[in-house]
Amino acid sequence: MDTYFYGTFPKDFSWGVSSSAYQIEGGWDADGKGPSIWDNFTHVPGNINNNDTGDIACDSYNKVEEDIYLLRALGVKNYRFSLSWPRIFPSGRNNSINSHGVDYYNRLIDGLVANNITPIVTLYHWDLPQALQDIGGWENSELIDLFDSFADFCFQTFGDRVKFWITLNEPQVVAWVGYGAGTFPPNVNDPGNAPYRVAHILLKAHARVYHTYDDKYRASQGGVITLCPNIDWAEPKTPSDPRDIEAADRHLQFLVGWFTHPIFKNGDYPEVMKWKVGNRSELQNLPSSRLPVFTAEEREYIRGTADVFCFNTYTSKIVTHATTQLSPSSYEYDQEVLTSVDSSWPSSALSDHRAVAWGLRRLLNWIKEEYGNPPIYIIENGVGIKTTSDVDDNTRIFYYKTYIDETLKAYNLDNVNLRGYNAWSFMDSFEWLNGYDPRFGLHQVDFGNPNRPRTPKRSAVYYAEIIRNNGIPLHLQLF
Repeated sequence: MDTYFYGTFPKDFSWGVSSSAYQIEGGWDADGKGPSIWDNFTHVPGNINNNDTGDIACDSYNKVEEDIYLLRALGVKNYRFSLSWPRIFPSGRNNSINSHGVDYYNRLIDGLVANNITPIVTLYHWDLPQALQDIGGWENSELIDLFDSFADFCFQTFGDRVKFWITLNEPQVVAWVGYGAGTFPPNVNDPGNAPYRVAHILLKAHARVYHTYDDKYRASQGGVITLCPNIDWAEPKTPSDPRDIEAADRHLQFLVGWFTHPIFKNGDYPEVMKWKVGNRSELQNLPSSRLPVFTAEEREYIRGTADVFCFNTYTSKIVTHATTQLSPSSYEYDQEVLTSVDSSWPSSALSDHRAVAWGLRRLLNWIKEEYGNPPIYIIENGVGIKTTSDVDDNTRIFYYKTYIDETLKAYNLDNVNLRGYNAWSFMDSFEWLNGYDPRFGLHQVDFGNPNRPRTPKRSAVYYAEIIRNNGIPLHLQLF
């Protein structure tokens, strides 16, 4: 499990780095951009660590050329970023197209293409236009049409150069953290019901956008389209105990199968979710399950709406079977598992993402078995370090070295159909509730300097070397 493996990937393997609009762009109200739910949420004192906001962030809105120069220096094959919906449609609707926002993304995309860097573009990375939250946000099924209208405009405007689209970033986070736990905007705390309703709408919205691309643009543009969940590996605490194995699988089904089972399998939720939530709902004397039901037509419409399998991953969890003492109407109660994070890693300087590299190989094999070995792209993988400066970031180098080595094993030894790997993140950026602490970037950003200068860290040099060598050949025994 811990043996080091040397090897390389095929020539067309896609190495990249990732970012997202709200986390790096800044320019929150520049040139006609409308407010997003994150703009408004961060402007309330006390909501974010240190009262940080994304108002300026890394100022990428004004630094297109500099960012492209840094990407070129890294030698990446792709750059994954997201489009700010309210920067393009300030009101969330296509009757309010902001030409300045469109120009910004055109400059970025043109610059990437000119430097042979493939744009991987996420349509929705959490920054919903406030105007659409005002009509109920993702609890309102009207958003299916509105998201489709936004996506259609983006395909039409950028699709001649963008050949890799992601509809939704980490939809489980939107549903659960936004509407269940309520810690992210729109801060709805309804764990037993709202996440299931929201996920139902998100799945339909994703499928609609996929079909729009398929019907109107694929023939002429020739791209791929998918969604991107977050998946942390779930390791059974006692691998010889069938109840722990079942609990670990149930955890994965509730975490990711919730969105991927309908798309990559049969158009419907995993059986264990339907049974668990249905059973709990019955015990609560509810007239029907809290998990909504797809019609036969909807199942057919949703099934198969992804061309490749993308996911984000940071850590692993140990899962054990337990009868919990949670509220019988909550999402966690439906899972009925107790999770704890494994750590063979000093946690004091890190965010709560512990490094458990071997979990990634197991996860890749699980995806291969569960979904029939689809083409897989790791879209985010990285580690946050709590420090004001970490140019000499050996901890991050060790993280990337071990995690990338596990992907090499999965590809070379297990025949996992892995096509690409992206580091999170391109540069230090706004990390949601944590503000600008911890730092995940390959480039350090000085947030105290109005010019937001970027400095490559040692990990950027190391990652560039891995890209140049297309893996970790035997002679690459750096650090």
